[in-house]
Order: sequence, then structure tokens, then C-alpha cells
Amino acid sequence: MPPRQDVLSCVGLSLPEVFYRLVPQVDHGERDLAEKAFKEYFAGQRADQPDPGFYAGILPLLRQFHQDPRFILGVATGNSRRGLNALLEAGGLHSYFLTTQTADEHPSKPHPSMLHQALLETGIEARRAVMIGDTSYDRDMARAAGMHTIGVTWGYHEAHQLSGCTHIAHTVSELPGLISQIMKA
Repeated sequence: MPPRQDVLSCVGLSLPEVFYRLVPQVDHGERDLAEKAFKEYFAGQRADQPDPGFYAGILPLLRQFHQDPRFILGVATGNSRRGLNALLEAGGLHSYFLTTQTADEHPSKPHPSMLHQALLETGIEARRAVMIGDTSYDRDMARAAGMHTIGVTWGYHEAHQLSGCTHIAHTVSELPGLISQIMKA
């Protein structure tokens, strides 16, 4: 079993990349089996606990942004399409996002493919877009796509790992102001 810190450092990457990083000595076939077993286990866990446990304040903030015509929302996640759909369903959020991109359809973060497709689908220029994420992979993906980044410290990577973001947010309530600063620049 890899150390917990090693596992947490991989959050945000696609599952094949996670298993490659955590157990590079294991052959490809065994990693595929481990990935399949993990997906089945996780789907069972999700079925047993339908509340996805959103961070405090996130759902009201998403509602606020969704109702504001100045914002177009999208998702770019290392999760699978099945996992993202379950999360959106649990939160009643399907209608909030104009574009949703997952690791099933793109190379793993930090490759910018997900963000390039999201920008294409929304018609937004990269310089007018903001990626909000909790990992250095989110930051690196956004930078590669030419987007601004807000790193949030309540996720999986610590604040020092998010250096290089346009801004760092320590609370959900900071996000609207930081986005406003970016859009005014």
C-alpha cells in the first residue's frame, strides 16, 4: 500500500495515471485490474452514501453563479464520466454547467485538452476564463490552456503546492471577489 501522502498527491489525475505513479513496478495488465476493482468499489461506496459531501458553501455559490448571466460554468475533472454524472445528479447540478469534461474523454491532467474543449464548447476566450481547482495539476492544466487560476486550499494540495496560481483562496466566500478582480484586469 502506498503511503497516504503519495495517494493524496495524485488526487486530480486520471485513474490510469494514478496507478502508474503509485505502482510503476506493476505491469500494465495488473494496473488495469486494479483500476477496474477501484471503480467498482467506488461505485458501491457512492451507492451506499448518495450525499456527495460538497464543501461547505459550494452549492450556494454555484447557484449564485448559475443565476448570474455574466457567468458560464463548466467542469474539467479527473473523475470518470460516470462519477461526474453521479455527483451532478446528487447535487441537482446538471443544468448548471454548459460544458463537462472528464478524464474518460481526455488525457490526464495537467494536459490542457479538457480546458481547450470546454473553451471551444462555450465560445469563451482563454484570457476571459478562470479555472478554480485544489491541485497543482489544475493550475498546470489552466496555465497550459492560457487561463487564469484560483487555487483553493481546502482541497487535496496544500497552499504552497498551489503557488503560481493567479490567486489563492482560503475560503469559499473569497471566490466571487477574486473572480471579479481577474475579470477587471
